[in-house]
Order: sequence, then structure tokens, then C-alpha cells
Amino acid sequence: MNGQTQKPASAFQAIRAIDYTVIFVRDMAAMRRFYEDIMQFPLLRELSPHWIEYQVGGNTLALAIPKRFAEDAPTPKGSAALQLAFKVAVPDVDRCAEELLQQGVSLLSPPTNQPFGHRTLFFRDPDGNVLEVFADI
Repeated sequence: MNGQTQKPASAFQAIRAIDYTVIFVRDMAAMRRFYEDIMQFPLLRELSPHWIEYQVGGNTLALAIPKRFAEDAPTPKGSAALQLAFKVAVPDVDRCAEELLQQGVSLLSPPTNQPFGHRTLFFRDPDGNVLEVFADI
């Protein structure tokens, strides 16, 4: 041994997945319409008018009006607070782009083959968060 003591294993090494993701929203009605009508995510449950959950594969995506951290200033309009990436099959990247355009959603970047092996599509939700639909190519 080199004389260094080994750091004990962290309890955080027990984490195996992200169970749910919460988006703190500014405009619940617009965000709900977007995720239900455009993204067509199935509603999992509505715990209150301030907390709505959708099933996205094996994960839960929640829209929430923040209460716990009420002292936090909201993310300024025009600033993304997060980016979510949704994996699909290669042909579905282009199909998603077509559906978004038909729904009046502007694309940040059309379907593009990236040098790192993904076909990507980027757009924003009503609160300005960046969303990506991608496939391995």
C-alpha cells in the first residue's frame, strides 16, 4: 500500500436510478398543455393544482409550482433551468420534429446527425427549458 487510508464507500453509491424529475414551472397551464397535448405524456396523477406527474418510460416527470424553496428567485424568462433528453428510435427523431412543427413548436435545431453518434432534435417547452429528442446512430 502507498500509505494512504482508503476512503469508506459512500452511501450515495447505493443510488441506481433517478426516480423522478421535478420541473419547477412558471406557467402551470401552459406547461401542462405542452406535456399532455404536444409531448403526449400519460398523466400518472395530479396531487394538487401545484403538482402533476407524468409517466415517461420507467421514470416520473413532475411539474410543480415551487413551495418548499419559495425564497428562490424564479429562473428569468428566456433562461433554461434544465435540459431533458428523451431517447427514441432513429426514424422517430424526424417524426417528432414533424409533429412539433405541426403543433407550432419552434425547433432550436432540426434533426441532425452529430459526430458523437447521435441524431438529435432540440426545442423548448413553454417555460424555456431545452428538450432534446435523440437516437443512437
